[in-house]
This record gives sequence, structure tokens and C-alpha cells, in this order.
Amino acid sequence: MGKYFEDFQIGDEAITAGRTITEADIVNFAALTGDWNEIHTNKEFAERGPFKQRIAHGALVFSVSTGLSVRLGQTGDTVIAFYGLDRLRFVKPTFIGDTIHVKQRVEEKKERDENGGIVTTLNEVINQREEVVVSYVSKVLLKRRT
Repeated sequence: MGKYFEDFQIGDEAITAGRTITEADIVNFAALTGDWNEIHTNKEFAERGPFKQRIAHGALVFSVSTGLSVRLGQTGDTVIAFYGLDRLRFVKPTFIGDTIHVKQRVEEKKERDENGGIVTTLNEVINQREEVVVSYVSKVLLKRRT
């Protein structure tokens, strides 16, 4: 059973399970989006670049983070809609073989109407070296208790 709007408190924190980013993830994401930028898909090109190896698409890492967040199970049957995203930053590169997880902290709650309210969370995607690689604020419209 998911949490309702009223169940979230400012300051609440949650940490997701981890997931390793693979070469297959990068190839599949490139095929899905059409983003075949060589920094992601060309080993020789990437080795000559600033990161010295291929990096995952920032949008891929963000997308995986949303899936990890869903796996927490906090809002599976109480979510009305993903309401928005603010301050998305790709802070550090994510490499093939990096394992990421998401740390979430409730930053704000805003009543909307008798049916729902908006919960705002700070989300930090963290790699196995405890480095923040992506940071963003998300807003989710959740059901209220009836």
C-alpha cells in the first residue's frame, strides 16, 4: 500500500536499491532516443575526450533513477501524476559499470484540493564512490486520504 499525501513529512528520507549501468543500457537508450553521440557509443573517440572513457547519457541516468524511485513502492497506488521537475543537474559522469542508487528527501508539501496534494523531493543519484552524479527536485501529485 502506497503512502498518501498526509503520510509524507518534510525531512523524510528514503534510499533506493542500487542498479549497475551497463553497456547494453547505453546502446538500448541510444537506439530508443536516437542519441548516438560518440561520447556514449564510440570507445576510441571517448578515450580521447575529457572523461577518457564512454559515459552514460545523462537522460539515461535520470530515467533509471525514476525507475529506482518507483521500486521503493511508496506511491504505487497513491500517485495521481508526475507533476514536474526542477533544477536537474548532471553533476558528474556515470561510466559503464557504475552502480547508482537514489537518496530522496521530502522538501515541501503543498495541499492542492480535497483529492490530492503535491510532495516535492530532492533526489540525489549517487554512485558506488558516494559521489552525486545527478541531482534534481521532483514534484508528485498524490492522493489524499478520504
